[in-house]
Amino acid sequence: MLKEIVFLNGKFIPIEEAKAFLFQPGFLYGWGLFETMRSCEGKIVYLNQHLKRLQGSSRLIKIKTPYSTAKIKTAIHKTVEINDLKDAKVRLNLWKAQHGCEISITAEKYQPYPLGKYKKGFSCQISQTKCNEGSFLSGIKSQNYLVYQLAYIQAKEKGFEEVIMLNNRKVLAQASHSNIFLVKAQDLFTPSLECGALAGITRKAVFDLAKKVKIKIQEGEFSLQDLYHADEIFLTNSLMGIMPVASVEEYWSPNKANKEMLTQVFIKEYARLLKHGD
Repeated sequence: MLKEIVFLNGKFIPIEEAKAFLFQPGFLYGWGLFETMRSCEGKIVYLNQHLKRLQGSSRLIKIKTPYSTAKIKTAIHKTVEINDLKDAKVRLNLWKAQHGCEISITAEKYQPYPLGKYKKGFSCQISQTKCNEGSFLSGIKSQNYLVYQLAYIQAKEKGFEEVIMLNNRKVLAQASHSNIFLVKAQDLFTPSLECGALAGITRKAVFDLAKKVKIKIQEGEFSLQDLYHADEIFLTNSLMGIMPVASVEEYWSPNKANKEMLTQVFIKEYARLLKHGD
């Protein structure tokens, strides 16, 4: 009986040699999760929160990891250490295999944005692609991330640095790689999780910082008009921290009448948090 042959990366090989890769549900269906973390001076920022989110998401998509949280923590720290890194970008991938699941952890040198970028901010586009707020996948770090990545690439091709996404109800959800906050009259506003926003780790840090500096923060549904009437806009994720928005196409730019931009207050507070611990 002839062995079944498959084509893989320019070669025809026996299917047995390709099975470990080709028939994994993680590959076939994007059935997996990821967490992107930052190591700052050898400390993984908000590690417990990242792993708690991973555990909750893995239950939702029916992946059971054979590793304890303690073992994953040890593996993350060892991956950073063995690569002789202090400031690093760490990515953990967890995906469904034919039997059980597989996990990978990578660490590479952290490449910070120039300090001037945190003064100037990102140029943003409004995406024509919509987030599906009705799907639980919008609330987890799923490896099925194509809708966000394509929106981001399309914006980058037009010279923008990030893309802001609405949901099917045409209200704000998030940006492709970050959560979004609006500032109006020195108060903060951000889309609720029900709008399709990811429960971002740095998003939660902003909530905690707002309480610390006594700034009101409101979750809810916000339209493009709310965005266009904002005094300031900023974005958050685990790698860049808190990033101002400099423009939204030709429709919006910051209200610079304020003597001290609230975004800069949060950038300073977040930098202090990274230095002294969460």
